[in-house]
Amino acid sequence: MTNGRTADADTADHAFWRDHSTIVLSPVAAPSILGLFGFAAATFMVAANLAGWYGSTDTPLVLFPFALTAGGIAQFLAGMWAYRARDAIATAIHGIWGSFWIAYGLYTLLIALGALPPATTGSGSAPGAFGLWFVVLAAITWVGAIAATADNTALTALLVMLAAGSTLLAIALLAATPTVLVIGAYLLIISALIAWYLAAALMLEAAFNRPVLPTGKRHTLQAADVLTSNPIQYAAGEPGVKVGQ
Repeated sequence: MTNGRTADADTADHAFWRDHSTIVLSPVAAPSILGLFGFAAATFMVAANLAGWYGSTDTPLVLFPFALTAGGIAQFLAGMWAYRARDAIATAIHGIWGSFWIAYGLYTLLIALGALPPATTGSGSAPGAFGLWFVVLAAITWVGAIAATADNTALTALLVMLAAGSTLLAIALLAATPTVLVIGAYLLIISALIAWYLAAALMLEAAFNRPVLPTGKRHTLQAADVLTSNPIQYAAGEPGVKVGQ
């Protein structure tokens, strides 16, 4: 007996609801199309600045609104919409990196206003504290990269480059090594380019209703699993708890 019910009663209930249920689909576009484009744009611009491609004293004032909106708000919203799409990897990565870009945009604004020193060139505890941002980002992104190996090759490559770049930025800021900072910035640029490619592939596939650009998508047995599952059932632990056999 489970939840105060017998197996026969559960079987009868399942048959009843299977015959009297209507499934209504509410499809959504892939949230990662927006999330990846926002990430690619913000990451490319900021990483190019860290790599020394451009920059002046006025750069933080120009960068902060774009990082805050494209990399932050857009990507964070994509992460929240990924909940509805039941995309666990997108939820985690877009959510945490969108949060980072929002924080980075606000931090850059404070730098531009002179309230805080630049973390990459400042003195005191600022570089070390900023380096810890990338410690936690790298830890989360490495886990995402492992999870992505079950999805597609392009996403795996993106997250590996992003995690490796974050790791190097953490080391560079904590140990004050400018050369490592530049190498990490180049890895972030590579991750931004892969993100742009993957977002373009998702958008073109949605527009043409077929794959256009290869992403190394891995085929799973999910469809077969669904066919052999029991789709109408109580959720785990509901309506009560397991009280006996």
